Amino acid sequence: MMLWTPKIRLVTVLCSIVFVLGTAVQNYLIIDLGLIEASMRLKGADTAGAPAYLSALRLVGNVFIVGNALGLLVWFGWRRLFWPVLAVNVAQAFGVYVVPFEVHRAAIAEHGWPGVLPSLVTDGGAVILSIVLITAYVRSFRRKGDPARL
Repeated sequence: MMLWTPKIRLVTVLCSIVFVLGTAVQNYLIIDLGLIEASMRLKGADTAGAPAYLSALRLVGNVFIVGNALGLLVWFGWRRLFWPVLAVNVAQAFGVYVVPFEVHRAAIAEHGWPGVLPSLVTDGGAVILSIVLITAYVRSFRRKGDPARL
């Protein structure tokens, strides 16, 4: 099991706060039906499925909001949270690849660069936090019984 050092706990909790807020902003302030329809037009797709796509996208966003909120509990040093927190961050890191590029283009067209900033921060931050957590986990094998130092 991963031993949470004070630094790793703090970084994880701070990142989790930013990711919860960023995902909520993206999910409810940036992404709307008009933006989804615009992204579908950019892709050359029929916009009839836009409401269903928006619902699915928001459902996924809500899962990430809850998953990132789980990272707040790391503050208490619960060892069993390592794998779920890592899994959420690795999954969120793939957001740039999973969400069609046309959604990002439509967000830039509608909101300018601030339209993609929450997604860049959460997805890019999740990449960095995942690397930090994996590094800490690997380094924890060097010292038996001692937390890994970063």
